[in-house]
Amino acid sequence: MEGLRAYRLIGAMWIRSTMAYRASFAMTTFANFAVTALDFVAILLMFSRIDALGGWPLPEVAFLYGLSSVAFGLADLAIGSMERLGQRVRDGTLDTLLVRPAPVLAQVAADRFALRRLGRITQGSLVLGYALAAVDIHWTPLRLLLMPVAVVSGAAIFCAVFVAGAAFQFVAQDASEVQNAFTYGGATLLQYPPTVFGRELVRGVTFLLPLAFVTWIPAAYVLGRPIPLGLPDWVAFAPPLVAGVCCALAGLAWRTGLRSYRSTGS
Repeated sequence: MEGLRAYRLIGAMWIRSTMAYRASFAMTTFANFAVTALDFVAILLMFSRIDALGGWPLPEVAFLYGLSSVAFGLADLAIGSMERLGQRVRDGTLDTLLVRPAPVLAQVAADRFALRRLGRITQGSLVLGYALAAVDIHWTPLRLLLMPVAVVSGAAIFCAVFVAGAAFQFVAQDASEVQNAFTYGGATLLQYPPTVFGRELVRGVTFLLPLAFVTWIPAAYVLGRPIPLGLPDWVAFAPPLVAGVCCALAGLAWRTGLRSYRSTGS
């Protein structure tokens, strides 16, 4: 509760700072919207030459894209600032957070809270809305329930990846691009059907780094497609459990990394 309160206060401070320049906020949010939309434009260009990608038509790929973008956008909005931890470790400014009466994780996560990242969430939501209107889904109570559960669980899984990547930077010190390969790279990977990737890669993002539980597995159930790797249908409802395990492991990695921190010596 102390960490949540600190996060809320720091985030509110950055929001007030952002809204002091409303025109700048509007322009940066629109720029974020436009830049992230280019990813979907690339998909549209592909479908101008093909009818299906890995057996998935455009509306179903748009469903994957929207689900991935919204889940990742929520995580990026909440704790996307974690990627800058390596810079703090290198220049020693992390020391100033250690002496403040607030949890370090909450301070790092809320640092420079960027409300402009709403642009990615808005753009992903629009694509997801188009996909839901274009795809012929046989809605059942379980499929309706799975939609919000998948979005929230997916955001939690991405949050765990952000925290684990930040914990790795305590050791590597300059590993923001390595972290981005699993966060931004993972979000891009999930925008495409699992059928276009090798079986070993699909296994890796299912059992090692379980990003498949963000989109591929719940989306397959909602769309009435076979679950990747021949897994049973009930696995589609495992994202909350997977998210809980990922967050617990990320928290353990964070505490281990923080205890190993020895400052710069300057």
